[in-house]
Amino acid sequence: MTGQLPQLQRYYADLHIHIGQTEKGAAVKISASRNLTFANIAREASERKGIHLTGIIDCHAPHVQEDIRRYLEDGSMTEIEGGGIAYKNTVILLGSEIEIREGTRPEAHVLAFFPNLASITDFSGWMSRRMKNVNLSSQRLYAPPRELQAEIYGRGGIMIPAHIFTPHKGIYGSSAMRMAELLDLDRISAVELGLSADSEMAGYISELDCYSFLTNSDAHSLGKIGREYNELLLATPSFAELRLALERKHGRKVVGNYGLNPRLGKYHRSFCTGCGTILDEEEIAADRCPACGHPKLVRGVFDRILNIADRAESCLPDHRPPYIYQVPLEFIPGLGKVKLNLLLERFGTEMNILHEANEEAIAAVVGPELGRSIVMAREGRLQLIAGGGGTYGRIDRSGGFAQN
Repeated sequence: MTGQLPQLQRYYADLHIHIGQTEKGAAVKISASRNLTFANIAREASERKGIHLTGIIDCHAPHVQEDIRRYLEDGSMTEIEGGGIAYKNTVILLGSEIEIREGTRPEAHVLAFFPNLASITDFSGWMSRRMKNVNLSSQRLYAPPRELQAEIYGRGGIMIPAHIFTPHKGIYGSSAMRMAELLDLDRISAVELGLSADSEMAGYISELDCYSFLTNSDAHSLGKIGREYNELLLATPSFAELRLALERKHGRKVVGNYGLNPRLGKYHRSFCTGCGTILDEEEIAADRCPACGHPKLVRGVFDRILNIADRAESCLPDHRPPYIYQVPLEFIPGLGKVKLNLLLERFGTEMNILHEANEEAIAAVVGPELGRSIVMAREGRLQLIAGGGGTYGRIDRSGGFAQN
């Protein structure tokens, strides 16, 4: 029948993964693992994680583009209609993380994605004249943020402010009280919450109501891929379908944000840079650390949001999907590499373990105690110790399970 609408399906997406180095050993993201190459990310996402749509955000680097061309030429990867590069069960979106600055404000990071290698290569040529080293990740762009937006959208790309609440180069976390102070709000396709925030926390800021939220891993190692991810309703994984989903058009949309409980994020609570003490809400109002007297206190995500909120209570628009707290498998005490590999042999991918396998089947592989821990972790019901001061939160080994 002509005119029939395509059948939509649910796909998992993690759209913020760094490259540590190229296949020839050239550094890209200095702080990332050396085994984070373009090909290794594709294999990990497809074969081990079960991520259908993967955003690699250092593809602006010409040295990385050389690797991509090689994979396209040898046929191991293919550019697809709709935008993206296919590898087995995964489609890779070509992206860039860019550092922006407006006047004397602190820096902030944004993500840009493009439909194909030609468009991001052309964008790299523009950036190379406004950046000290275009072959490295997350570099400062010496151009106004709104000009950057015009260049991205002029090439058919999309822009997403990254980890917007973190004190380390998040727009709200360090640079501005409102995105409108820096950016053209009509040239933002979505926002990335970051590891220390969730939808309810973001609901205190009315400026965000119209945007789709994304939860991504910001992975600096292969193991961290998928520690936060999204569930999307699409016809097929591609750049064009993602764009429709972020715009909530033709039935495409984000149907679930899977992320760490914000208490596990390393910037969740305010802390003292002198002694590392994590401060209570009432203590952050002080001029000095109550533990050591140090004057430099860094406001955590939770406290920062309350400080810049323009609402007394969080408000979530009707289009906002559920935010599902989920502890990554690697965080679970007792689940080491050997037992995780046994689970992967049985169930195929981490997404299958987290979404398809029931407790009885998991327990048959790793035992009833660990099986229960995995189920409770994916339901977000493990007791947590809050993170702060650049240190991730952790599961409280002595506290057992949280009760809903």
